[in-house]
Amino acid sequence: MNIGQAARATGVSAKMIRYYDEIGLVRPANRTDSNYREYDARQVNELKFIKRARSLGFSVPEITRLLSLWRDRERPSREVKAIAEKHLAELDARIAEMQAMADTLRHLAHCCAGDDRPDCPILADLTGEAPA
Repeated sequence: MNIGQAARATGVSAKMIRYYDEIGLVRPANRTDSNYREYDARQVNELKFIKRARSLGFSVPEITRLLSLWRDRERPSREVKAIAEKHLAELDARIAEMQAMADTLRHLAHCCAGDDRPDCPILADLTGEAPA
């Protein structure tokens, strides 16, 4: 299939497919006589794999390693699990940071009168001033 068909089949834009090809994330597509890319079922499956991995927040280097493990039918699953657990720990840390930010903003918004007066604990906090 051509790049447009591969994009529709995988949900990965043609621009991203070209990028993945350029950085070597996917195996190079065969070329027609007129130099158009052609994708086979294996490459389409790899693009679907990449799309799902991206939707789970894996980075390009992580996906590169996961693809390598996926292609290796003799691989031990412990390597895959280690990558997933490391990524999960990073996600948990980011979630905790975001929850702390939300808690702080919730508290500041609660403390702000939101009226016609100029004093605002939100702005005071952003400038590093102690709330009045």
